[in-house]
Amino acid sequence: QAQLAESGGRLVQAGGSLRLSCAYSGRTFSSYAMGWFRQAPGKEREFVAFITWNGGRTSYTDAVKGRFTISRDNAKNTVSLQMNSLKPEDTATYYCAADSRRVIVTTTPDYWGQGTQVTVSS
Repeated sequence: QAQLAESGGRLVQAGGSLRLSCAYSGRTFSSYAMGWFRQAPGKEREFVAFITWNGGRTSYTDAVKGRFTISRDNAKNTVSLQMNSLKPEDTATYYCAADSRRVIVTTTPDYWGQGTQVTVSS
């Protein structure tokens, strides 16, 4: 069993930056690809970004390409999401996910975090 704990969400003005972190506890962290999803009020949860087990590959949804960067530190069991040039439409609860497929994070990962709220004001 593993647990994920997100942190870093807060209120920020449009154009600003935030760094979200997700702390992993449980089995070997490098057994999992890690991802970030988000869910805005009244909308379905959507994929944001993922990183493979060794950090060798990343993938982003088009809406955040060039603005967000996902990274991981396997020595510290953490995954981060650096978010720059934030827009009001980035407002959502952001969730961390761990997927044992290692090279991809699907919409049915092994574990979800509880989420952290990001609000971007215009």
